[in-house]
Amino acid sequence: MASPRRLLRTARQLTSTKTPLLTSQFPRHVSTTPSPPSPSPPSPPLPPKNLKPLTESQREMLSSFLRVNQAGELAATLIYTAQTPPILAREPHLRPLMKHMYDQEADHLRVFDSLIAKHRVRPTALYPLWSVLATGLGWSTAVMGKEAAMACTEAVETEIGGHYNAQIRELLKMVSEWEAEGYDVGEEFTELISTLRRIRDEELEHLDHAVEHDAQKAEPHWLLTGVIRAGCRGAIWVSERV
Repeated sequence: MASPRRLLRTARQLTSTKTPLLTSQFPRHVSTTPSPPSPSPPSPPLPPKNLKPLTESQREMLSSFLRVNQAGELAATLIYTAQTPPILAREPHLRPLMKHMYDQEADHLRVFDSLIAKHRVRPTALYPLWSVLATGLGWSTAVMGKEAAMACTEAVETEIGGHYNAQIRELLKMVSEWEAEGYDVGEEFTELISTLRRIRDEELEHLDHAVEHDAQKAEPHWLLTGVIRAGCRGAIWVSERV
């Protein structure tokens, strides 16, 4: 059976396909008589884009995406905040890695905080609960040792990578339907897809770092990662709705 990391990498490739750009070739003309440059005609104004209004169900779906993503990135920053002191007390050489992963998660949280405010989406009502649980998860796994802390990152990022891939597939499906109906795709929507792809790739980078730093040596690895992954799936399901 293919490993979760291999499946996530395959899904990332499928959701990261870019359409090749078309180029034109023009013949070269050689002129022996120099001609004065002529002023360029003014560019005609671009026609307004033909955008299809979002349906109520699409609005609800996008709101749930932003709500759960904000909650997840908040939890990630709190996990790393709680893990860092115990880990660095034993493994000070990991300071650059822990800071790098925390800084990326903090940037993700700023992105979704901004989108939540811009589109007036209600944050999850369980913010206080997720904050306590994320802090407890980070601290407890770090106290168990570096391997357990990295196994926590491996489990969380495995679920989060699949979660972002699922969102990207839904948005690309909307794009395909709009284009098939003759509608344009707004810049803001295209930018959202690009943002999700970037964040997904950075989350999967954290997964790679965790495995490289002995996540799978945690004991018992299967139980620890299984419980954490199940908790992540439950938190995602609830945060999308509450």
